[in-house]
Formats: sequence, structure tokens, C-alpha cells
Amino acid sequence: MRKLMATVLALTLAGHAVALAQTTPPAQAKPPKTAEPAPTQTQKPQVPPAAKPGAPAAQNVGPAVAVEPSFTIGPEDVLGVIVWREAEVSGDVMVRPDGMITLPLIRDIRAAGLTPQELADRVQTALSEFVTDASVTIVVRQMNSRKVFITGEVARPGAYPLVSSMTVMQLIAVAGGLTEFAEGKRISVMRVEAGQTKTLQFDYKNVSNGKKPAQNIVLRPGDTVVVPER
Repeated sequence: MRKLMATVLALTLAGHAVALAQTTPPAQAKPPKTAEPAPTQTQKPQVPPAAKPGAPAAQNVGPAVAVEPSFTIGPEDVLGVIVWREAEVSGDVMVRPDGMITLPLIRDIRAAGLTPQELADRVQTALSEFVTDASVTIVVRQMNSRKVFITGEVARPGAYPLVSSMTVMQLIAVAGGLTEFAEGKRISVMRVEAGQTKTLQFDYKNVSNGKKPAQNIVLRPGDTVVVPER
């Protein structure tokens, strides 16, 4: 009787163990570890290298007037004297009535009658006593010495800069044209040559119609066009 009860008890316990095993959920596997991103490195801003001592600095040449290669400097012209790497002796100067300019170190030097390149060569030679390997450039800032004049019956009489070649007809156009009271047939051009005043005739009507084109001369500095009243 005891053996029978022990057998029944063992079977019962075994059944409970099987049921318990079926109802217990299996253990969940842990997810694999993901690799953490490496910390980003902040890039430092790149700073341009400092200029080496003694390196030439860029010089601002500034505005310049375009001139013909044969242009010669005259009184009242404003010139830019540029000496490379020597700002102390560079600058703008005006040609005096006596044709001279004054520069640091070399003081007075003649400019009138020279081309900008000829003046640059003279300044460079004069500076060689004070500056080693001086490199000089001369530019024309204002062209005040080359002027032509027109007076009489035009819209805007006065002095006009002769920047490039200009004929009598072109000067009349720049001055606004003839007035209604102008005597176009008796226009004259007064020119001084070798100390003597010469008068050249200009017939506006004939020239404008293509006749007597030789009268439409190219003006020279100092010429004066006179437009009389009829």
C-alpha cells in the first residue's frame, strides 16, 4: 500500500514539473552590443601664415589718365610718383610753373618736357644714391597742361583738356555747338609758333558738308578757336 502511494505521488510531481516547464517562457537572448560611434574631432580653423618680415606690400596706384606714348609733361600736371617698397618717397606731386617737382631725398627735379618714362628714369637715377635697387613708376593723375580754348558764339565757351587728338569740329561739338548768332564761315584758329601768332581759317558750313576738309585741323595745346558773331 505504501509503495502504491509513493508511485502515485512521484507520477503527480513529474506531471507538475512538465506543466511548469511548458508554461515558463524561455529566457530572451540579450541583443548584441552595437559599436558606439567614435567621437567627432572638431577641426580648428586654418589661419593663413603671417607675412614674412620684409615682404613687399601691395601699393595702391590709384586712378591714372591714359596718355599717348609721346605725351610730354607740362606745368600744372599732377603726377603719381611710385617707388616700389618705399612709401616714404612715393606720392602725388604737381608740376610747378617753372617745370620742376619736389620729391623727398632728391628735392627738385625737372619734369616739364619729359615723357613719364623719361622722368621715371631720372628719378630712379637720382634715388640710387639713397635707395638700393629703386624701381620708379610715373603715372599721370591729371592732365592740366594740355588745354585748348574756344571763345565766342558757342554754347559753352572756355578751356578744355586736350587728352587725345581733337579737331576743330570736335572741339565745337564738345563746347555744345554754335549758337544761332554765330558766323560759321569766319571761324578762326589762333596758334602761337616760335613766338608768333598765326591765324588759320575754318568754315563750319563747308567742312560740315565735306568741303575743304583740310581746314578741320588737329588742334595743338594752347590753340584758341574764335567763333565770331554775325
